[in-house]
Amino acid sequence: MARGRSAAGTKAEDPEAERRPSLVDDAYAAMKRAIQDSSFAPGYQASEQEIALRLGMSRTPVHEAVIRLQEDGLVRVLPRRGVLICALAPEDMREIYDVIVAVEGRAAALLAALPDAARAAAAAELAAQTEAMDAAWRAGDLPAWGQADAGFHRALVERAGNGRMIRIIQTINDQSHRARMLTLRLRRELGASVAEHGALVEAIRRGDPAEAQACAHRHRLRARDELLPLLDSFGLKHL
Repeated sequence: MARGRSAAGTKAEDPEAERRPSLVDDAYAAMKRAIQDSSFAPGYQASEQEIALRLGMSRTPVHEAVIRLQEDGLVRVLPRRGVLICALAPEDMREIYDVIVAVEGRAAALLAALPDAARAAAAAELAAQTEAMDAAWRAGDLPAWGQADAGFHRALVERAGNGRMIRIIQTINDQSHRARMLTLRLRRELGASVAEHGALVEAIRRGDPAEAQACAHRHRLRARDELLPLLDSFGLKHL
């Protein structure tokens, strides 16, 4: 009994232990955001202490967050040289799009085959993200456009309700979002994405699985064919 009281007392007297999981989650989320929006650009290298200072955090949760980010493929830990933000080469992006085209096409078909109420709710959510994209595009707010675009594609897969498809997309979303944010200022067809999203929403709303899948395929293939030449033409070889 005494030992139990001692352990409980120690835990109560160590608020840092209670908060540590939250601090690590906070550090992980902050670093991930910085990588995704290119505050920590591809090729950026720094010590864990330097990263902690930039984030306004202590080194211990940053160290544990770095381990998780390395498992995600976003950073590499270089012995005695710090942390390197990983690059994403055009060939990586080509492979990522192969997966996205297949998964999102199937997700669109599944959404269009949902019962009326569920299909209408999914279409409404996708339409709201499309409207946010359009407003951001007209306002010249590229970060907001990128966030709404990411929200649209996330909802497209999540609303389909296939857990395995969701997990597959989650493994590549970080890389695809990084490429999206890094190339937004070079891309000239943001209005085309808004129109293509609108066509996809209408196919889902009508309950037309074949057309929904075709719309998703056309949209992602056009985006891929626009993005990859940009990486080559503008020298962005290692996103």
